[in-house]
Amino acid sequence: MGAPPGYRPSAWVHLLHQLPRADFQLRPVPSGFAPQEQEYQQALLLVAALAGLGLGLSLIFIAVYLIRFCCCRPPEPPGAKSPPPGGGCITWSCIAALLVGCAGIGIGFYGNSETSDGVSQLSSALLHANHTLSAIDHLVLETVERLGEAVRTELTSLEEVLAQRTELVAAARGARRQAEAVTQQLQGLAFWRGVPLSPLQVAEDVSFVEEYRWLAYVLLLLLELLVCLFTLLGLAKQSKWLVIVMAVMSLLVLVLSWGSMGLEAATAVGLSDFCSSPDTYILNLTEEETGLDSDILNYYFLCNQAVSNPFQQRLTLSQRALANIHSQLQGLEREAVPHFPDAQKPLLSLEETLNVTEGNFHQLVALLHCRGLHKDYGAALRGLCEDALEGLLLLLLFSLLSAGALATALCSLPRAWALFPPSDDYDDTDDDDPFNPQESKRFVQWQSSI
Repeated sequence: MGAPPGYRPSAWVHLLHQLPRADFQLRPVPSGFAPQEQEYQQALLLVAALAGLGLGLSLIFIAVYLIRFCCCRPPEPPGAKSPPPGGGCITWSCIAALLVGCAGIGIGFYGNSETSDGVSQLSSALLHANHTLSAIDHLVLETVERLGEAVRTELTSLEEVLAQRTELVAAARGARRQAEAVTQQLQGLAFWRGVPLSPLQVAEDVSFVEEYRWLAYVLLLLLELLVCLFTLLGLAKQSKWLVIVMAVMSLLVLVLSWGSMGLEAATAVGLSDFCSSPDTYILNLTEEETGLDSDILNYYFLCNQAVSNPFQQRLTLSQRALANIHSQLQGLEREAVPHFPDAQKPLLSLEETLNVTEGNFHQLVALLHCRGLHKDYGAALRGLCEDALEGLLLLLLFSLLSAGALATALCSLPRAWALFPPSDDYDDTDDDDPFNPQESKRFVQWQSSI
């Protein structure tokens, strides 16, 4: 099948498409895109479940590490005030992990933007295709109505005026038959009229889902950014309560990161399967949803020399009929107007209608060519299979970096917290605050001296 202009499956599509897939019974599943089949659905769910497995292993590792830290820590000698060896290394490792998380957040913002751009390009292509299909329907309807009005009024008046000359009446009736033939042929060109599938509705649904997806990721990115910044602040100020709160928030963001990773991985794998060979699935789905003939769909989705224009015969017959009407009206103008002056007005009106009809016909020929709709199809695939897929992979990288950084931070924070001085709760209090215990003690001593 011919690929849309400017679209070729990327290396990422080929790489993800080659990954093995299995259902819940670990039986191999073909990598062809088949979302309606249960085995394929199970394969994607299994990909998403790998993130759940990673989350479980992370939580187990963190729990074992913290239990070992709390229960197996050697007792400190009495009166020891110096920090244990390796304390600075632990703090700096936590800081480094949080900085890696911040870098991952930057990658996540860029990936979210790339995904949004790809989906926007898909929506724009659908809207442009809907505009083309609506223009075809509008031109066909306008031309048919104009020709029908001309047949009912001008041609009828012309036949009445020329009633005395049977050969002229026969010519006018011949023009009537040709106009009716053009009307019948043109009605078959509005192939999308009455089709239940609307590109406009699909574009609106895609934009609606994308708006909430983009917002959800922005909130997740901002939440992780705040957690990283406030954790760094707690380490800098050696504030135990801030570190404890941020440790709890880090655990929450860790769960969200692994969850988003599973969703992104399953979506990326499914999208790569679709993008590796999109024509077959799109053709079958569109034929099922619209009920259109396969030759029409093949013409617009493939648009190559091997597929002929399914409307070519109707266009040729319509063009011939319009040429015949034009020649018949010219003959009537030469033969009838000198003898029947009243025939000039309906003939001029018919000529005007014929000129407008020919203009609309040429527009229809251009719109019905496969180039326009096939270009929209290629733009939709490029947006979905290039920008959106690249954004998804960047979001996957963000989730991976986020999960690793937060897991490292959760293991390092308790050890860093243990290095804080015991009096850190009063380090940030004002010296003139009467509720400061040190200031209260000096105040009591001052009263005693008085």
